[in-house]
Amino acid sequence: MRGIFISVLIAMGQLSMAADLPKPLTDDDFRPVSKKEAMLGQLLFYDPLLSGNKEVACATCHHPALGTGDGLSLSLGDGGKGFGLKRIVDPGNLPEQRVPRNAQPLFNLGAKQIRVLFHDGRVELDPARASGLRTPLEDEMVSGFASIISAQTMFPVLSGDEMAGHYSENEISQAVRRGTLTGKNGAWDLIAQRVASVRGYAKKFIEIYPHISGSDDIAFTDVSNAIAAFMEFEWRSDTAPFDTILMGEGTLSIAAEKGLELFYGVADCASCHSGALLTDHGFHAMGQPQLGPGKGARFESHARDEGRFRVTGFEADKYAFRTPSLRNVELTGPWGHAGAYSDLTAFVAAHIDPRAALASYDRSGVILTKFDVADWRIMDDLVEVVAIANAVDQEPVSLSKQEVAELVAFLGALTDTAAQTGRLGVPKSVPSGLLVPSP
Repeated sequence: MRGIFISVLIAMGQLSMAADLPKPLTDDDFRPVSKKEAMLGQLLFYDPLLSGNKEVACATCHHPALGTGDGLSLSLGDGGKGFGLKRIVDPGNLPEQRVPRNAQPLFNLGAKQIRVLFHDGRVELDPARASGLRTPLEDEMVSGFASIISAQTMFPVLSGDEMAGHYSENEISQAVRRGTLTGKNGAWDLIAQRVASVRGYAKKFIEIYPHISGSDDIAFTDVSNAIAAFMEFEWRSDTAPFDTILMGEGTLSIAAEKGLELFYGVADCASCHSGALLTDHGFHAMGQPQLGPGKGARFESHARDEGRFRVTGFEADKYAFRTPSLRNVELTGPWGHAGAYSDLTAFVAAHIDPRAALASYDRSGVILTKFDVADWRIMDDLVEVVAIANAVDQEPVSLSKQEVAELVAFLGALTDTAAQTGRLGVPKSVPSGLLVPSP
C-alpha cells in the first residue's frame, strides 16, 4: 500500500524524493513500559517534592499545555513563581540566574535509537562504563538507572538554577554544594528519603517494584525510573499526519506536500533531520544567537555557550548542539538552544542561511521574564558573534518566502494530537499535598 501511494505521488510530480522517506515507527522502536510504573511516575513528575525548596516540579518547565516546555526562551526554575509565560521572578527568593538553555521537549524519549541527551550530549550510553552511561559525574555515576532517560531526568534536581535552590536554602542544595551527590545522605539519597517518607508514595513503590519491601528500600534510581516510564508512556508520538504518509494511508495539504518535497529535496533538511524521529542524533553548529547567562562553571564569568565543545574539548565541536527531533515542532517554541526565536517561520528562514540570519538577528521575538540586564552580552560583542558565525557547518540554501511557508506547513504535519494531549494527563493532586503546576 505504501509503495503504491508513493508511486502515485511521484507520478503526479508531488514527491520525487520518496526513496528518502523513513520507515514508519512501530512498537519495536520503543522500550516496553509498565502502565502502573508510568502512573507512579506521573505523580512524581508533577510533584514539587523533588526540588530543594519544594516549589519546582519537572512539569514547571516541561508541561503538556506548552508542548512539554514552558513557553519561555530561557526558563526560570528555582526563584520563579507563576506558570509558563506568566512566570516571574520571586522577589522573596531571587534566582541566581536563568536556566542557561531552552527547555527541551519530551516527545519519543522511549525510542530505542536515542543514545545521547541534552543540548550538548553530556549524558550518553556507554557500555564500557559500570553504570552503562557517560555523564558529568564520570565514575561517581551510580548503577540502577533503567534507561538513559531515567539518568537524564535526575540531573535537573542537582542544578541550583533548575530545582535544587541556592546553596544555603535546604539540605539538598547544601549537599550539592559539598559535592555529596551519591551515596548515603547525598543529594539524590535525600530526595529518595523525602519520597519514601510520604505514605502514598511508599505504598505504590512497594506494590510496583518487587525489590522494594519497605520504604527504606526506595532508592533514588527507583524514583527516576518511574519518572522515565511516565515520560516514555505519556509522550510517545507516532500518530501524526506524517506517520499516515509513511504508512501509505493518508494525505497532506498541497502546501504540506510541497514542503515535504522541499524537506527531502533542495532544502536538504533531511541530511540532519533524518529517520522517523527526524534527527541524526548528531551535533551541528547552526549559528544560533546566544542570550542569557551562557553555559559555564560557577567560577567562569563569560556568557557564551560553546555547546558540544564543553563535553568533548574538540575545537571542531565549538558552538555545535544536538540535532533536535522535529516531532511536534510547531508546539515546542521558542526554538534554538537559547530560545532565540519565538516564531517558527522566522526560525526556519534563519536556519536555511544561518550566517546571514545571525548578522540581521531581530531580538524582539525573544520571550524572557525581565531579570538579567546582561542577557545580550554575547550578541553585543562583535568578536563573539563572529566566532559563532565562523563555526557554522552548513552552506546556505536559497528559498523563497512561499517555499519557507511550505516547509512550515510540512512541519505542521508532524504534530500528533494524541501526544500533545498526553495519555494520563495532569493529576489533580499529588501524594505530598504540594501544588501541581498548572495554567
